[in-house]
Amino acid sequence: MRPMGPVIGRYPSSDGNAQMGGGIIKHNRKCRDLVFLVIFIAFWVAMIVNSSFGFNQGNPLRLIYGLDYKGNVCGDRHADPDLRELELRYWLNPNQVYQSGLKNSQVKLENARSICLMDCPIPSEDSLNWVCDYPDGDVKLSVDDWIDRNYDYFADLIPELRNSSLQLQGPCYPVIFPSVNVYWSCQFIARASNVSLRHWQQMGGVNIVEDIVIDKSIHREINSRSAVLKRYVADVGKAWPVLLVCGGILPLFLSVIWLLMIRHFVVGMPWATVVLFNILIVSVTMFYYLKAGWIGNDAISPIIGEHDPYYRVSARELSHLHAAAVLMTAVMIVAVLSSIAIVRRILMATSVLKVAAKVIGEVQALIIFPVIPYAVLAIFYMFWFSAALHLFSSGSVIQNNCSANCCAYDLKSKKVSCDSCCGYSIHYTPHLTAAILFHLFGCYWATQFFVACSSTVIAGSVASYYWTRGEAPEIPFLPVFASMNRLIRYSLGSVALGSLVVSFVESIRFILDALRRKLKVANSMPESWVGRVVFRSSQFFLMCIGWTIKSVNHNAYIMIAITGNGFFKASEIATELIISNILRIGKVNVIGDVILFLGKLSVSLTSALFALLMLDTHKYKSAHNKISSPIFPVLVCWGLGYVVATLFFAVVEMSIDTIILSFCQDSEEHQGTAQYAPPLLIETLSDQNEMQRLTQ
Repeated sequence: MRPMGPVIGRYPSSDGNAQMGGGIIKHNRKCRDLVFLVIFIAFWVAMIVNSSFGFNQGNPLRLIYGLDYKGNVCGDRHADPDLRELELRYWLNPNQVYQSGLKNSQVKLENARSICLMDCPIPSEDSLNWVCDYPDGDVKLSVDDWIDRNYDYFADLIPELRNSSLQLQGPCYPVIFPSVNVYWSCQFIARASNVSLRHWQQMGGVNIVEDIVIDKSIHREINSRSAVLKRYVADVGKAWPVLLVCGGILPLFLSVIWLLMIRHFVVGMPWATVVLFNILIVSVTMFYYLKAGWIGNDAISPIIGEHDPYYRVSARELSHLHAAAVLMTAVMIVAVLSSIAIVRRILMATSVLKVAAKVIGEVQALIIFPVIPYAVLAIFYMFWFSAALHLFSSGSVIQNNCSANCCAYDLKSKKVSCDSCCGYSIHYTPHLTAAILFHLFGCYWATQFFVACSSTVIAGSVASYYWTRGEAPEIPFLPVFASMNRLIRYSLGSVALGSLVVSFVESIRFILDALRRKLKVANSMPESWVGRVVFRSSQFFLMCIGWTIKSVNHNAYIMIAITGNGFFKASEIATELIISNILRIGKVNVIGDVILFLGKLSVSLTSALFALLMLDTHKYKSAHNKISSPIFPVLVCWGLGYVVATLFFAVVEMSIDTIILSFCQDSEEHQGTAQYAPPLLIETLSDQNEMQRLTQ
């Protein structure tokens, strides 16, 4: 391999002038990768426009509640009539519900006449209860009076309207079947009340079909994939206090504590991190077992409020929890076995972490600095989650086209109307799907960008610490703020490019993985064995490519901070440095990264565990704040916890990597003997005999 040539001296600075020593940090730089900075700014403008569309068109209530026969969202105070307290969707005509469950039927449940109520009606034990349409026309009742009368004004109807009601054409309908609140829809129980049915027949009412289909029809609607996805998204909105505490405040506190522990108790921290990680992953797995119903009797239930304990309703969310519990079991087994495998190498991690602890002690502002990108990301996430809730609910409420018999009495026109009696549904256009995908991509790119900015600032601060060690007795004044200044003035475009590359590759991997799963479900697997091998191995190769690009980016940010070069040139320099010194730094760096990764997982798993505990309280298990499943809120808390931990752990991670790259460069600059390296680093990296002893 040809000589690398040190970054300081042989590689020119960004203004074309070679400089020595700490001058590489201080020289006059040029703005790099400006095109990508412009693209990033344009992306932010597009994000604002895209979110404005969601805020203008969306209504998060649609994610939780259903639509009545007028197209109003239950619980909407701006509807006509005012539905602010009427949140449960109830289907009035049981025969329409039955017909919608038959195969090849032209009647769809979305076209069956439904209204919004406060609670699900139940049959009377000694008479016949009625549920009447919203008061209008000649029915001179306010909505409050209608509610107080338990939605029943049948006794006040004229004979013509009573006869219409006995034909199941309204405005009043009999309560024959008991119903229960399942995710804010009244699901019929296919067990008709004999007393109510006898009264109905004695009054001359038309035949009402008793069949299990009446139960399954509503159950199928509630358990549809789109309905489940809406509930998952709504869960995130309902659990915002959990996200704030477990996804924001808690990981911030834990990350700072971890950094302080590394600073003062570095010898015991690798051991404590491994033990804590295993305890946490076992605890989270056991909690999933509890919520899945495999341990104890605390499984999630789709029924809201009080109900017959002997009545069970299956839900797709419970199946997802079973799958999550199985997945966590597999992850737990792999994690425990991997932890056992690295126990013998923890001493090596302790050595390299001592170097980072030394840097943190010298540049103490590094512990506080991540609070700045943390605050920026916190503001961004609050905006992003709010916009996401509105985007996911931004479809258009449009009346359906139906040919089924759906005649019903119209109180306003005072006649039975068979025109325009079809129900309403929310229609999603292709551009809305594109808007949601763009919003998701924007979140990932913005996260990568701010994390990369934080890493670059840390790298510049640590580089200042390293390269001034041999020339001056003191570190440059406020190296963190000096590094921030260089980033903002010269290197934002390079960071935008690096974060875009990672986001693009990860997005392609996600899309291909989705296509792979869809082909698997559709049984469209390649027939030849070669095709099957390629099909199954493609995901692995994409993961390797993604990991490689992240690693290259990580080291490129270090060289950007040191040299001020553009992204691609910095990547080239960093890659050559690592390749030429791989045997020298590989073992130490890898084991240190493993401990840091376990530390991040420990923080994020603690966030997930506390989220599970908070979601297991009465507030989130009943009434308005009841969540359908803890999966999404816990997953979001885990992700936010991991991002926060990444910001703070980057202080240690970037310190180690920057010191190691600087050490390699320093060694090449001075014929194999580093002149600027602190004694602790020389002892850790140069003593090959000690390294061999530790790895045996």
